[in-house]
Amino acid sequence: MIVVAITGASGVIYGIKLLEALNELKIENSLIISDAAKTVIKSETDYEIEDIIKLSDNYYEFNDLTASINSGSFKFESLAIVPCSMKTLSSIANGYGDNTITRVADVSLKERRCTVIVPRETPLRTAHIKNMLTLSQEGAVILPAMPGFYSNHDTVDDQINFVVGKILDSLNIENNLFKRWE
Repeated sequence: MIVVAITGASGVIYGIKLLEALNELKIENSLIISDAAKTVIKSETDYEIEDIIKLSDNYYEFNDLTASINSGSFKFESLAIVPCSMKTLSSIANGYGDNTITRVADVSLKERRCTVIVPRETPLRTAHIKNMLTLSQEGAVILPAMPGFYSNHDTVDDQINFVVGKILDSLNIENNLFKRWE
């Protein structure tokens, strides 16, 4: 099972498209959406929150610290935080698990599960880079939402699919969402 967490950073479409891809590939997933992400979803997309939740097999509330997903005994293969706000990144890097997303990230890292973090901020402060370094040193994959242009993207959807394909690659999930380098 793959856990997908969507935080309140620009680029929520990456998380939504990841859920759609997991559904298409018939891969079980769980979802957490932060309160700020719900606001960004309404601002950046035409998706309804309820429709995004329906893309998941299991949905966990953002502020439910008693949710089973917050325990190391809860089995999941991987976690993708897409997009990851700098606030969430900082909380995870500094061990501050005050919500379901930061708690499940803590579990994923301590249990040495695949953890993919897709930061969505530019430019970056030194503090942001240090937090990414900390998480990278703990085994997280830091995957900024930067499309490679060697695929000759024709549309914004192509650029989104490139990033989602790279996320799936990092989760060791076969996909053909983008043209690979030849």
